[in-house]
Amino acid sequence: MTSPLQDLLDSNRVWSAAMRTQDPRFFERLAQQQSPKYLWIGCSDSRVPATQIVDLPPGEIFVQRNVANVVSHTDLNCLSAIQFAVDILKVEHIIVVGHYGCGGVQAVLDERRLGLVDNWLRHVGDVAQKHSPLLASIDLMDLRHARLCELNAIEQVLNVCHTTMVMDAWERGQKLSVHAWCYSLANGHINDLGMHIDTRAALAPAYEQALQRLTRMPRLPHD
Repeated sequence: MTSPLQDLLDSNRVWSAAMRTQDPRFFERLAQQQSPKYLWIGCSDSRVPATQIVDLPPGEIFVQRNVANVVSHTDLNCLSAIQFAVDILKVEHIIVVGHYGCGGVQAVLDERRLGLVDNWLRHVGDVAQKHSPLLASIDLMDLRHARLCELNAIEQVLNVCHTTMVMDAWERGQKLSVHAWCYSLANGHINDLGMHIDTRAALAPAYEQALQRLTRMPRLPHD
């Protein structure tokens, strides 16, 4: 019987053959161990594939994705991914990656009902409420949307840094940095939001600097 997903299965075989042609031992090495340096916490949006947009092969990035790249202290899925990445894989970098044009962020700005996901997007709504003076000062909706995408990534980095796994890693001197990025669907570029934290002491000043940097960005990031 032909699978209803035969086109994907055929593409898989083509891709597998191409990888073996480029590197005959690729899958042999990949099957033995994963030792990524990076944990990527991103949005579930199909247009933001982690390894592809930074041009890395399979095995180089440990990935956790959800709608609007939220890090919630009650989300055992995300917390488990962080714990496994930090304690078992010993990743050196955790990157929270938002993206401009995020439908979840737009729904929050529009106060639009989508269904069950509205409960999840309350986390983004909390970010919008926290930074309401900044967002209210922006007349252009596209720019307001971009700023909330950036603010959301920054706030989720804050949440990552406050997890017990990250705090414990820093306490024991483990090499670990947390970063905020935002990806542009318009040109494929990643915007570094200037938030890089590698110790508990660095958290507060890095957060303040990242927020100040946003207030000095009057244009859209891809203009």
